[in-house]
Amino acid sequence: MSDLLTQPAVDLLALLAAKKISALELAELHIQRIEQLNPRLNAVTDFDPEEIRRQATDIDRSTSPRGLLHGLPLTVKSSISVAGRLCETGSLFNKGRRPTSDAEAVARLRKAGALILGTTNCPEFLMAYETDNCLYGRTSNPWDLTRTAGGSSGGESAAIAAGLSAGGLGSDGGGSIREPAHFTGICAMKPGRIPTAGHLPDNVGPFALLGTVGPMARTMADVALLFRVVSGALDIDPIAAPVPYRSPNPEALKAIRIGYFEDDGVVPVTAETRQAVQDAVHSLRRHGFHVEAFRPPSLERARELWYTFFARCGAMLLEPLGRGRESDFSPTFLDFLSIAHTHPPLAADALLGAWCETAIVRSRLLAEMRDFPILLSPVCSIPAFRHGERNWTLQDANGASRSLAYLDAMRFTQWFNLLGAPAAVVPISRSAEGLPIGLQVAGRPYGDEDVLGIASILEEDFGYTAPPELRP
Repeated sequence: MSDLLTQPAVDLLALLAAKKISALELAELHIQRIEQLNPRLNAVTDFDPEEIRRQATDIDRSTSPRGLLHGLPLTVKSSISVAGRLCETGSLFNKGRRPTSDAEAVARLRKAGALILGTTNCPEFLMAYETDNCLYGRTSNPWDLTRTAGGSSGGESAAIAAGLSAGGLGSDGGGSIREPAHFTGICAMKPGRIPTAGHLPDNVGPFALLGTVGPMARTMADVALLFRVVSGALDIDPIAAPVPYRSPNPEALKAIRIGYFEDDGVVPVTAETRQAVQDAVHSLRRHGFHVEAFRPPSLERARELWYTFFARCGAMLLEPLGRGRESDFSPTFLDFLSIAHTHPPLAADALLGAWCETAIVRSRLLAEMRDFPILLSPVCSIPAFRHGERNWTLQDANGASRSLAYLDAMRFTQWFNLLGAPAAVVPISRSAEGLPIGLQVAGRPYGDEDVLGIASILEEDFGYTAPPELRP
């Protein structure tokens, strides 16, 4: 069972298509796995075995043409609406919320034949890089239960890494898909062409620029398949661009010049993180790609603008929800508020100025990336941290000890949310403690297939490894 449940989703689909296993049999294996490991991981928060069996039976009995995901068991982050399943964004203020309809991306999964196992844990209002809340508690990393699986899609990443699910959907406004994938050793993508309709909270205002729904799985082939199924415009959703899916062309990919950087020149990263970037560079060169050192000059200003919208605007939008019930906020959300409150509330002119400058900085970044449409970089300064940690000491490239704060450690993902660009994560190596280290592959807006294609080539030399077996 363990071997089967950590196989690529595309391999499971092949077994289903060949009728070597039924949808019900595969669902039963996942039910057993969740019942065995979830008490320790706390990844899946809404799980109904009888409903899963009913879905699987219906799939096995169906006489309709087989969809691309026929019988595949998937999970969904509990900020993305799944009809009848809890969608609470980890908050007591949303306790018991059950949507009556699917988010658009979930509806597309079902139309393709997927089986929805349940919804997964996330931090309150999605505003943390660690998954913990007052409803369900913290999610642990299957590589080391003393460490976080990341956030805000931490429950989703832990479930996929440990074989509780074959893949699923997360969401990402500042690294919330990519950082958990890096921490747990799976593949994932922040895309630019998937509808966000049905996400809680709504992607409105500044978050319409930053936020997206995206696929998470154990291999890039699985991520690419999920992206193919759920991407595409929706006539009531202004986020998903009307750009048709195209299969990556290996020869065309090799014509793309690739830039890379080991750090951003501002904060330190671990030695193993630097080595992971170098290993990826050497891999792509062996495959015939042109790869050069390049770091866009506008990244830091992009991060500062991201912070204005995500942290300062986020606090202004979300804090009023708890007026009179402040004691119901979770420690992780209070931690977010404490960071946001280090700055005064945004005045209207400051917000308008930041919004206008965003277009200028995005344009500048696009110009800087003309010669290098693909960028390789760290996902994070560090591998998965221990529950509750917020500060670290690292050596920089010159060997000097440097203090590293919580939000700064995560900055490598934030630039591409402001740019609205696709960015994927593929596992590359391990830290000294044996923890996964991923690499970020980012592109220009609407270049999702290029990102997927290059990340898939990297995976040929690296990729997912099952975490140590967890025992109940």
